[in-house]
This record gives sequence, structure tokens and C-alpha cells, in this order.
Amino acid sequence: MSIKEQFNNIYNSHYPKVFRLCKGYFCGDVALASDATQEIFIKIWEKLDTFRNESSVSTWIYRITVNTCLLYLRKSSSKKEIRTHIQPQVVSESYSDEKEEQLQQMYQCIQKLEEINKMIILMTLDSVEYSEIAEVIGITEEALRVRIHRIKKSLTQCVQNENI
Repeated sequence: MSIKEQFNNIYNSHYPKVFRLCKGYFCGDVALASDATQEIFIKIWEKLDTFRNESSVSTWIYRITVNTCLLYLRKSSSKKEIRTHIQPQVVSESYSDEKEEQLQQMYQCIQKLEEINKMIILMTLDSVEYSEIAEVIGITEEALRVRIHRIKKSLTQCVQNENI
């Protein structure tokens, strides 16, 4: 398989996941997520021939995605603006106002997490396998499970405190 074919396969199978993860980092800002996603796939194209197969391609792509998003956040002069103006994803009209408010609070609480915990919860919400998340972060699956439990507990407390 040629590099071009390999890249096309990667692009077609990973674009939605990369874009969603970027959107999570940039609080739903589609323009920023789109820019970052484009930059990520440029990096993938440029480095594809150097990929060493020490991990899965998807793990490699998630690592590039996370690093690029964090770099964008550090470089951004409007970092605080990005983090405080969260735009929840489109909510079904069948949600009650109360559920919509809870969802809004959850997104706000996610934005308060440390970067690494935000990445973990966004990947978890994106249905990424625990083994893959653990590999991207560089911890064991057991340590990841404990961390996810603590993140969920923290998010629950945050949402409950917002309701007081």
C-alpha cells in the first residue's frame, strides 16, 4: 500500500474522532477545531513514513491530536475566552430545560478539569477503549480506571455544587 493510500485510509477512518476531540478541547468552537484538525492531518502526512509501529496508528494519532490541541491552547492569546465560553453540542429538543441546564453545567465542569483529566474524559465520552487511552497517556489500565472514577466523582460534585 502506498503512503498516499495509507494516509487516505487514516484520514477517512480517523477524521471524525480527531475533530470531536479537538472540538472538546476548544469548547465547541468549530473554527478552531477545524484549524487544529487540519494541522493534525498535515503532521500525520509529514510524519507517516517515520511511524515506527511501536503502538497502534490510532494511539499515535491521538497523541498528535492531544499535543496539537494543547499547543493551540498555550499559544492562544484568547485562552481564557476559549475556556470560559463553552458551547455544548446540539441538544435534542426532547430534553427538558432541567436536563439541558444539567448538560450545560457538566460541560462547564469538564472545562475546569486539569488538561490531562479533560483529555481522559473527552476520550472516554468519545468511546475510546481504555487500553488505548492508557497507552496515549502512558499509565496502566488500572491506574486509568481509578483516575476515571475520580474524575467522574469530581464532575458529580462540581455539578451538585453548581445546583446549590
